[in-house]
Amino acid sequence: MSTPFIRLRHVNLHYAAVAFKERSLKALLAGLLRQAPAHADVQDVHALKDISLDIVGGERVGLLGHNGAGKSTFLKTVAGLYPVSGGSVQVQGEVRSLFDLSLGFEPDATGRENILYRGLLLGLTPAFMRGKEAEIVDFAGLGSFIDYPIKTYSAGMQVRLAFAISTAVGGDVLLLDEVIGAGDAQFMARAKQRIEDLVAQADLLVLASHDFGALQNLCTRGLVFHHGAIIFDGPVADAIQAYKAENHLP
Repeated sequence: MSTPFIRLRHVNLHYAAVAFKERSLKALLAGLLRQAPAHADVQDVHALKDISLDIVGGERVGLLGHNGAGKSTFLKTVAGLYPVSGGSVQVQGEVRSLFDLSLGFEPDATGRENILYRGLLLGLTPAFMRGKEAEIVDFAGLGSFIDYPIKTYSAGMQVRLAFAISTAVGGDVLLLDEVIGAGDAQFMARAKQRIEDLVAQADLLVLASHDFGALQNLCTRGLVFHHGAIIFDGPVADAIQAYKAENHLP
């Protein structure tokens, strides 16, 4: 089996500015219908700027940067969710990502049915998901609610089910975005243990976080993002200091 890797060469990614700024389809359409003032200067958002790097099997890489610096965009680009505007992205290995937990739920379907739907989105077979169903239901701790429509769930219940599904199987390349707030203390303890197990099993980890302690415990290499560009790449302890210096933190 080939060693997993991530390779980016001169990657640029742009968002359409109007879509990036609007938070709803209704607001977006309303904005498009309004006549823009003659002096309006609407520019695309350059979310990733000429990113070139290699991450190889065995590495544990932490991503640092202020909100909007490009960390989450980088992860989603590596996961194949965002098409790049220029450059190339190569990823070898089975990718598992833990972000966008709301993705893939059908509100009118039951929790049990959504296990299958979300599994398909993750690239897993129906037979595999049926084999994992009992474990997922037990981990989520939803009881009889698993046979109720998702639209009857609280936000916390939805996150617990999504987390249970998304972490039911690991991968060679593990992409994590921040810590998941998934419910009560007992569930959070189990969630933390499951993440630690996934990290231990993965050949390659990329973690975006503001938690310096987690970054130092889990990672050896750090990348500091600033306005879509990587301004530091080196040992994680040095990356944390570079991030603090850039943001004038003690």
